[in-house]
Amino acid sequence: MNIQGQAALVTGAGSGLGEAVARALVAAGARVALLDINEAAARRVADELGASALALRCDIADGACAAGALDAAAAAHGPARILMNIAGVGGAKRVIQRDGSPAPLEDFERTLRINLVGTYNMVRLFAARAAALEGGTDGERGVIVNTASVAAFDGQVGQEAYAASKAGVAGMTLPLARDLAQWGVRVCTIAPGIFATPLLKELPEPVQQSLAQSIPFPKRLGDPAEFASLALHIVTNGHLNGEVIRLDGALRMAPR
Repeated sequence: MNIQGQAALVTGAGSGLGEAVARALVAAGARVALLDINEAAARRVADELGASALALRCDIADGACAAGALDAAAAAHGPARILMNIAGVGGAKRVIQRDGSPAPLEDFERTLRINLVGTYNMVRLFAARAAALEGGTDGERGVIVNTASVAAFDGQVGQEAYAASKAGVAGMTLPLARDLAQWGVRVCTIAPGIFATPLLKELPEPVQQSLAQSIPFPKRLGDPAEFASLALHIVTNGHLNGEVIRLDGALRMAPR
């Protein structure tokens, strides 16, 4: 798919990987709706990007809120053919707490609801709209890029909720691609390793350096622009479909 002139949706666009993808899409000529539960953060980025960008509040795990955001984006930019599903939450909590009590079930449910249910919610809403569009080259109507994590495959101690949610995103990639093939909608997932996002940069510098040294090569944190580059390549490479791609410098996470 040629990105130039397309309408695109980016969740989690107010910071980090989502912001990098939104910036790359606008640079490539797309009209981009920046969707984030933190509308002020999305607006900051949109203001810098200019007329091709629109900031909208969106709770990806809320069906009505997400549908409203997609409707508002379509009214401003026309029907979207690109969905970048990047919003999510992290965190770690051991199953048995220091005081011997079990971890709160609510924490596990919240992580799965945002990362897994929220991702699926955006996919279903976007796909139904894209399926009604006229097909382009090869009958293609849309492209979805979801975000998992290397934790989906080698999650660390305390990452049960996060790893489970991201494994779910990875696991539904092929079924989604098969399901939506009849409508000309491709689906791929990126599983990033350790990236230099604002959240990670809040850690002490020695901790950041230690994390970077755990990566085989290159021995540095991933640049969000590298994530964005892969996301845009998936859009433009019409034969990429149903694939989960690790972007991690050959990192395999240790137990802790």
